Amino acid sequence: MLLVNKILPLFLLPLGLSLICLVGGVVLRKRLLLWSGVLVLWMFSMPLVSNALMRFVEGPARRAAVRGVVKADAIVVLSGMLHQVDGAPLGEWGDAVDRFEGGIDLFKAGRAPVLVFTRGQIPWRPDRIPEGELLAKRAVQLGVPHKAIRLTERVGNTAEEAAAAGKLLDRRKNIILVTSAYHMPRALLLFEKEGFRVVPYRVDYQVDDTAQLTVLSYLPNGSALAQSETALREMIGWVYYWCRGLVR
Repeated sequence: MLLVNKILPLFLLPLGLSLICLVGGVVLRKRLLLWSGVLVLWMFSMPLVSNALMRFVEGPARRAAVRGVVKADAIVVLSGMLHQVDGAPLGEWGDAVDRFEGGIDLFKAGRAPVLVFTRGQIPWRPDRIPEGELLAKRAVQLGVPHKAIRLTERVGNTAEEAAAAGKLLDRRKNIILVTSAYHMPRALLLFEKEGFRVVPYRVDYQVDDTAQLTVLSYLPNGSALAQSETALREMIGWVYYWCRGLVR
């Protein structure tokens, strides 16, 4: 499972694919492979391409107003926003901190009486504290009552988060799901597969729909490459779950 979910996709993403082409071109002395590797790397490093890919997986950049979200049985916040470093007992925020803030905002607005965090943990770092436990402590510091917080069992990916939430919430099947906009399409399908009636609350948008094209849109940079790989990884994940019959 770890091999399929985490390692094999690396060879399908632009950086891995271009590296394979470049190495193959050198070993086989094929200029076509060499230029293919350069072209792949250049294309997916352009903001024009990376923004288009991210916009495709995110959908329209429009965050819902908290007060306009219908009430539910629980708010489920997916993991993936903390970095654990020495000297920071509750971790340091990553790019997806909007997931946590969105969940807190929804709870304080009375959208649900229960706030769920998932005990996300990277499989190859069993020494790390599951993320949900740190998020729960942060939530308490912000005024969320202990009794309103629920934690799932330890999980390593989105499918496991959905299954663990199903066990934890049992009959509470109406949920507000909080995650990054680019991650929502796949997460939504997996949670619905577990029998939840989901109200999606998209946060952590990566693309600004009002941005204008400039000459920089065509020049490669590392941030654009990373964004392309994030979007493509979501697409690969969706295809993987579809092939396994987890989504339709």
